[in-house]
This record gives sequence, structure tokens and C-alpha cells, in this order.
Amino acid sequence: MTTLKDVPGIEPHGGALELRIAATEDAARLAEEAAGLPTIEARSRRILSDLELLAVGAVSPNRGFMNEADYTSVVNDMRLANGLPWSLPITLSATAEELENLATGARAAIVHEGTPVAIIDIEDIYAYDPQDEAQKCYKTTEDKHPGVAHIYSQGPKYVGGEVTVLANVFAHEFSEYRLTPLQVREEIAKRGWKTLVAFQTRNPIHRAHEYLTKVALEGVDGLLIHPLVGGTKGDDIPAEVRMKCYEVLMENYYPHDRVILSVFPAAMRYGGPREAIWHALLRKNYGVTHFIVGRDHAGVGDYYGTYEAQEMFDRFDEQELGIRALKFEHTFFCRQCEGMASAKTCPHDRSHHVHLSGTQVREMLGEGTEPPHEFSRPEVARILIEAERTKAQA
Repeated sequence: MTTLKDVPGIEPHGGALELRIAATEDAARLAEEAAGLPTIEARSRRILSDLELLAVGAVSPNRGFMNEADYTSVVNDMRLANGLPWSLPITLSATAEELENLATGARAAIVHEGTPVAIIDIEDIYAYDPQDEAQKCYKTTEDKHPGVAHIYSQGPKYVGGEVTVLANVFAHEFSEYRLTPLQVREEIAKRGWKTLVAFQTRNPIHRAHEYLTKVALEGVDGLLIHPLVGGTKGDDIPAEVRMKCYEVLMENYYPHDRVILSVFPAAMRYGGPREAIWHALLRKNYGVTHFIVGRDHAGVGDYYGTYEAQEMFDRFDEQELGIRALKFEHTFFCRQCEGMASAKTCPHDRSHHVHLSGTQVREMLGEGTEPPHEFSRPEVARILIEAERTKAQA
């Protein structure tokens, strides 16, 4: 494990990048030790994604799964126990059977399909209130919310402590684009950039998204297109399909010398306002200085207000967050304006706006019909139509 204080670019959250991946020279010894330890099963992709985030330092200053003091403070106050802003807990639960073999001050192996992927130095084992966490973090206790469903699926207690990651289960996925925070920072330095804006997405980039990323790019040195690939809900478009969409846009519609495409290995929490803060803080660790926050950031269903995520940033001092939120309203193509616009810039009523609901878009793609070019680039539409065709034939 490595603590990096002297890194290119802005200071990481908490002052250093905390890399929790085992050193190469220690890997064999630790794997042998892990084989003899009591185990905690990594039962979800989210846990495995969190381990990757810990391994590369993306969730710095966290060095592992949260102890009770940090967990309680984050859930109640959106701060770590030391007062540093942090909006969502990073937790590891254990089943009753697993808990029988665990003890504070001891070690355990976190396993995936029988293979140890990390070792945790157990600092504490503590009970939690699933409904309290759900209500405070996600503003609902309904299990149809994906984040709440995850909480309810967990074991009865959390296990907190620093981790040593032995293997990244997903290293082979999008390996060309799987840049660590340190690698992004080195690329920023190589390009001589002082400012970088990041765009978080779990969807294909349509014209509205393209527009706001380019507006943001007008005021900074570079743009990081940073799609989340660490696990989404079942009806979201698969990451491999989305990556094809991002690649074709990069090739045809973005300036290559001013944009980086890299994947973000986190799993979605669908935490709306709290997850917007979380996404921004993690991007700060990647060296990002500005972060785009649009309509219903990280939202799902009707749990959050349209611009509630933007309002959440107002609850923190920008200096203590260490990253600037760029807030954008909903954008659209206006036929009267003959271009992309928003309510701030367009004087015309909705009858002149090209607007399609998600249901309408899915129906058009399923029928093999391209949405209007004012809504989606044709190259993107063709990729999505082919994906729908393939899914229907499966």
C-alpha cells in the first residue's frame, strides 16, 4: 500500500492518494496468508467495485471499509469523523455465519467465487439500522429504490477496517480506458492542463449532453468523459454498448487534443443529491477541478427534485470540497433558435423544442427508427438500434 502526497495536479481529497493495492513483492505472501483466514464473501458487484476504488485511491482519504465512527458521521452529517466532507458510506457487511469467525483486531479475507481478492484488518464490527441508512442517504425506505434494495440485501452487521487489495476482478474490462487517478493526473500534466472538467454519465451521450460538455469545455483546459461502468440497474444500457457510443462521438465530434475518455469503475448508488457530491469528490482524486452537475444527477424514479443535486452543493463551502460544480439546466434543440438551448437562453415555447421521453426513444430504437438528429447523433443511434436488435434476437 502507498500513500502519495506528491502527485501532479490539485491536492487529493484529504491531502494524499491512498493506494490500497498490494505491492507486487508482497502479493504471493499475502495470497497464501489469505487462504488461511476467515472469509467474508463479496456478494455484489458493488463491493468488488468499491475494492477497485480503494485499490487505486479513488476514494481517498478512505483506506478501507468504514468503521462505526466514520459510518455514523457520514450517514448523519455527510462528513467523516474528522470533519472532512463525505456524503455516502463505504461499507462491508457480513452474514451471521461469517460473523462467528470474525473478531476485532484480527484479519479476514474478502473472497469472490472462492478466491481471496482482499484482506481486511478488522477495526470494528457494528450493528446498523438499514431503514435509518436508507432514509438518510436515499430519502426513502422503499426497496424498489436500487440503493435501498442493496442495503436490505446485506448481512446484519458491518465490518470496518483498512483493506489490502490482492486482485482487481474487473481489470480486463475496458483495459485501454481504465485509467487510475494517478494515470489521469499524469496525463493532465503531460498535456499541460491546469483545469479539467469531468462529465459523469451512465447513459449514451445525446445531443443535450454533448452540448453541455462543450459549453463547459469553453472555460477550462480539458474535458474528462468519465462514464460509470462498475454496475448499474438491469434496465440501464450495458456499459459495452455505451462505450461504443462514446468512442464514435470522440472520433467524430470532440477535439482529440482536449478530451480524455476514461472509465469510472464505481457502482451506481442512485443516491441523487448525496451521490452527486460523492461523484465530485472522487473526481477530485482523479485531478479534476470542475464537475458538471445537470438535471436529476444520479437520480432514479421520482425520489429527488429536478435540481436537488445542484442545491446539495450549496450546503458545502466550495473550498472544503476542493472542486467546483458547474450547474446546468435541462437543454434541448429548439427549431426556432436552430440550435441547442436551455430555458435560460431560449425564448420559445415547448412546441418548438425537440423533446423525447425515454419510453419514446426506446420504442423508436426497438422499431429500428433513428431518433431525430437534433436529439441524437446518427452514429450513436445506429449503435443503439443494433444493440436492441441483438437483444431481441437473443
